[in-house]
Amino acid sequence: MIWPFKPRYRKKIARIEINGVIASDTRKRVLEALKKVEERKFPALLLRIDSPGGTVADSQEIYSALKSLQEKVKIVASFGNISASGGVYIGMGAQKIMSNPGTITGSIGVILRGNNIERLLERVGVSFKVVKSGPYKDILAFDREMTDSEKQILQDLIDISYQQFVQTVAEARNITIETVRSFADGRIFTGQQALDLGVIDCLGTEEDARKWACKLVDLDPEKTESCTLEKPKSLLNRVLGNNQVSSKLSAAQSWVEFEVSTSGLPLWLYRP
Repeated sequence: MIWPFKPRYRKKIARIEINGVIASDTRKRVLEALKKVEERKFPALLLRIDSPGGTVADSQEIYSALKSLQEKVKIVASFGNISASGGVYIGMGAQKIMSNPGTITGSIGVILRGNNIERLLERVGVSFKVVKSGPYKDILAFDREMTDSEKQILQDLIDISYQQFVQTVAEARNITIETVRSFADGRIFTGQQALDLGVIDCLGTEEDARKWACKLVDLDPEKTESCTLEKPKSLLNRVLGNNQVSSKLSAAQSWVEFEVSTSGLPLWLYRP
């Protein structure tokens, strides 16, 4: 007798974590995990977000992948300690969003920063000679002030990116663009305030979100396991384990690397 084949993961839900700043390494890891969700035919996904945001394009690619996955999988986003800016944007890729009452969220907007060390260079007697093909080829150069026309070019770029953010939130949450603009001025708010504004669906813990995801696909939360999909830890991380000192050093190093690599890029990032 031939027994009917039953997919192994039909009785489980997937879980993916998005922690820290969102950059290319986050995008690669999350997109790989989302592929596994589809390939293994998980009926639901719990997306745990604890991030201040990050780069625009990487956030957009994760969001787009989540939107595509919605056709086959129920997705519930759970906001942790902080889910701001790009973290909010990614959350818009879920059908349902749950947040803790005290979660720091919001910061809907765009920021672009450059460094100007012109005075420091003058003190040490260093100057640069630049040959360029056009007046804006070295826009945001660190050895001089920006011109008014350069500021306008960058402001136009920021405004377009901002409009994309506002449009996505309005469509995902089924509220008007004018309403989103009324609170999308970069301010942060709590999970409770996010609920009042219509940015999230309800308040609750990650466990509450897990149970909600199970119920959306008619699975018993008490009998359903969640399978966390993540990149295997390196040998160094496995050896160090939960060493707090090494974790803090690693986090500091990652932040510095992010700051350097994204200088001059528009970001969906909460910067306190």
